[in-house]
Amino acid sequence: MHNPLRSEADAFRWFVVIGLCAASVIALTLLTRPAVGAIWALLLLVGGAAVGYRGARGSLPRRVEVTRGGDGRHRLLVVANETVEGEALLDEIRERCRGRRAEVLVITPALVASRTSHWASDVDEAIELARQRMELSLITLRGAGVKARGETGDSDPMVAIEDALRAFPADEIVISTHPPRRSRWLENGVVERAREEIDLPVTHVVVDLEAERTPSAKD
Repeated sequence: MHNPLRSEADAFRWFVVIGLCAASVIALTLLTRPAVGAIWALLLLVGGAAVGYRGARGSLPRRVEVTRGGDGRHRLLVVANETVEGEALLDEIRERCRGRRAEVLVITPALVASRTSHWASDVDEAIELARQRMELSLITLRGAGVKARGETGDSDPMVAIEDALRAFPADEIVISTHPPRRSRWLENGVVERAREEIDLPVTHVVVDLEAERTPSAKD
């Protein structure tokens, strides 16, 4: 059964919709039947407190179930978005696959700039841009002899990882981000959460795209 609250963005959208509907009903009831409207307002406050308490409990670290392949093949799950074409990441993947019967799954979570854009649905464009970046990285990896495939994932990288692990029995995870001061994933603690919640080795690769694109002095 599909869970409509798979990520923070999904929960926020549902909360806004339900809250607006409830507020409209209460406002109308207060105008026509004040006593009944006051009861509804009290129920809404109690319900909101319950949802907030449940959300706080749900934010505590949990463990994601992991299944191993058991067929002698080393499976590497790579999670990257704008940095998926970075040389530092591609070098890390090649190094981890060297001398192994390796299989790589590259997940590019669709980058959504804000809740507003998610709500207004620039999602299709975000998914397409993520797919294009991922395809270019796969071309490079396959050219180096790495067996790799890719998928776009949920905008929440933790949800994208969990979705991928249901079908891909990874042995380790590589998460690629921008440098600390430019990375929203690091700001949101994605790497730390992955290490806390997933019983797999998690390697963090920092990709500085600006530095990679700047010609060296000797060039």
